[in-house]
Amino acid sequence: MRSDARFNRLRILEAAAEVLAAPGDTSLKTIARRAGVGPRTLYRHFPTREFLVLEVYGEEVDELVTAVPALLSTLWPPLALRAWLERLLSVGTRTPEFADAMSGATGVLTDQCRQTYRPLLDALSALVDANEATGTIVPGTTADDILLLLGPLWRVGTDDAECARSGRLFDVLIRGLCPTDGTREVPVAEDVPHVG
Repeated sequence: MRSDARFNRLRILEAAAEVLAAPGDTSLKTIARRAGVGPRTLYRHFPTREFLVLEVYGEEVDELVTAVPALLSTLWPPLALRAWLERLLSVGTRTPEFADAMSGATGVLTDQCRQTYRPLLDALSALVDANEATGTIVPGTTADDILLLLGPLWRVGTDDAECARSGRLFDVLIRGLCPTDGTREVPVAEDVPHVG
């Protein structure tokens, strides 16, 4: 990548981080204007809004990806899946733009966008595979399926009553994905040890 292109990319990412962190208009047009670049330049680097947002939240993505081996080495697979999905849900609840971008992961994506989602999808797939190996997940479940099911939970409100509702719905989701391993039921939230 040429130095001017690299500079433009960094400017766009910095501008996007500022715009997404503030209330108000978070359109790509606003981000381009803040970065001092034209729309074509922005789209050359970031073909979709989802692609740009996931790049902005790269640190959160990295933390989610790197958490999987530790979770699987310390927790029974359904608990590891639950703990990871709780982290993902928390990031999306705090940052609605990230939640919107993750909801796009289940749609039709360009190869470039798929590469951005790939680490998260691979991380979630590793958790699904671990549960398949122990027979603790509904057969045939995919990472894409889980993201699609998780999407509505990001849209539940953030006041106390809505948070309680979100917790109940999350329990329903987990019990539906991992109903039992034949001898144990998947614990409810208060039974899951906190990791990280």
